[in-house]
Amino acid sequence: MNAPASLNNVLSDDLVRRALDQAGTRRPVEALSEAIGLAGPQFVATAAAYFGLKPMGLTDLRACTPDFEAISFLECNQRLTIALTTADQRTLVVLTDPLDTRTRGWAAERMRQRRRNKLGWGLTSTEDLRAFLAQAERSMRAMDAVESVTAGPRANDSQAVSVALADISASSSPIVRLVDSTIHDALKALASDIHFETHQGGLTIKYRVDGVLEVVKRVDGLEAAHHVLSRIKVLAELDIAERRVPQDGRIKVSVGEREIDLRVSVMPNIFGEDAVLRILDRNNLGGESRQIKLDNLGFEPAVLDFIRRLSSLPHGLLLVTGPTGSGKTTTLYAALAEINTGLDKIITIEDPVEYQVQGVLQIPVNEKKGLTFARGLRSILRHDPDKIMVGEIRDPETAQIAVQAALTGHQVFTTVHANNVFDVMGRFTNMGVDSYSFMSALNGILAQRLVRLNCPRCATPYRPPAELLARSGVDKRAAYTARFRRGLGCTHCRGTGYKGRRAIAETLGMSDRMRDLLGARAPISQIKAEARETGFVGLREAALNAAMSGDTTLEEINRATPVE
Repeated sequence: MNAPASLNNVLSDDLVRRALDQAGTRRPVEALSEAIGLAGPQFVATAAAYFGLKPMGLTDLRACTPDFEAISFLECNQRLTIALTTADQRTLVVLTDPLDTRTRGWAAERMRQRRRNKLGWGLTSTEDLRAFLAQAERSMRAMDAVESVTAGPRANDSQAVSVALADISASSSPIVRLVDSTIHDALKALASDIHFETHQGGLTIKYRVDGVLEVVKRVDGLEAAHHVLSRIKVLAELDIAERRVPQDGRIKVSVGEREIDLRVSVMPNIFGEDAVLRILDRNNLGGESRQIKLDNLGFEPAVLDFIRRLSSLPHGLLLVTGPTGSGKTTTLYAALAEINTGLDKIITIEDPVEYQVQGVLQIPVNEKKGLTFARGLRSILRHDPDKIMVGEIRDPETAQIAVQAALTGHQVFTTVHANNVFDVMGRFTNMGVDSYSFMSALNGILAQRLVRLNCPRCATPYRPPAELLARSGVDKRAAYTARFRRGLGCTHCRGTGYKGRRAIAETLGMSDRMRDLLGARAPISQIKAEARETGFVGLREAALNAAMSGDTTLEEINRATPVE
């Protein structure tokens, strides 16, 4: 976060004196920021270099531990100053106004009284400090009195658990407050999963936001960790006495008038149990109140045209492939939403039903009651469907029925796990599906990944180092004309530099020539050459285009796609 050399010369003693004179009722730092025309990370870096302070962004703050014994939480909010303990056990006092000599003198005296001898000084923005304090407040509120818990939590008899702030604060149990506030904060952060990880020292809670895990809370003590896991199991109607085998369940929570499902997976470990809560918000996409549409997913125009063209066909098989969490089901639902005119009978079978679509018959798999994908799909074919969506093809029986349905005049949308469009044939062959029948039924394949996007508020142009360009397979000539950008980290993106995700994809349509090659199990090189003659763009190429246009970073596409 060091300021560029050209910016270090922006400040001068004359400008500082002028900012102090013209501050009026404003804080001097605001007048100084306005005088030099810089704000945010650039102002912090420039001012820190001039005043001899350490520049601190939100990520830097989170790498330290707040010392609320030295400067209380209330004083931090009042004076916009905080004391931190660094990784090497030094005390760092972080200011937001380098011109406020009174606050700096007060903080120095406070550190002397508290005998904080290894002392350093830093500078951060008011926005980043407030965001850091807000996160600290949530952790303190949730874990208040957790260490004093000695009795297990009581069951909640209501079917839907309310996680409104008023209900959380009204609860007398600290364990209930911890679990409910964790779920509430996860929904607010647009997390897709909540991880409760038990270890030797207690419990660590993580959110998966935009596909990446981040630590949000820690609870000391194994006893408290066991109580938290018991509370989750009670809500999910699982056996709290059984700690030796995995268990799966569901929790329904209400936020205002919305009801959201949480799919719960509890797994034993050497210190107790871990739990993962998958957030399934059926009423919207990505936590925002908007209809699921293909245009909202970020696909390139050519990919959108491919999906729409294949979705409008009267029969056949459309496959979407990719790893878990790559947005396959969302893509299929967006396609269904566009063709759902009310003229066709559309039936889906899923595990679980993730989105609700009006006018579509949606069937949840219930293996405990004997309703599997295969059995449900056989029953669907007797229900006069026009279009069928199968949540996932997992076994040979489901694969056989799906192919036969596509051959007998139905349009079938489904997902399968494969690395790319060319590996799908091998997956169906391994499940015993006749290659001729499969190729006759198949209309096309879409393989997709999700990549994080640069934060629109803090993203700035940058030039990747030569080593990263080489590791990413980027030609020097192409790198010279590219518009690389990266996020610096701000309150809007929670200090990560990324905000939101978009889909990248590769598509493979079925021509007679391609059917012959796939059916004859031709070499992959020959199949790829034929695909490229028809305009095929691979996943890696699509990812590189996104990075070089400034939508994301090379580090992110290297995480999501392999270098070819």
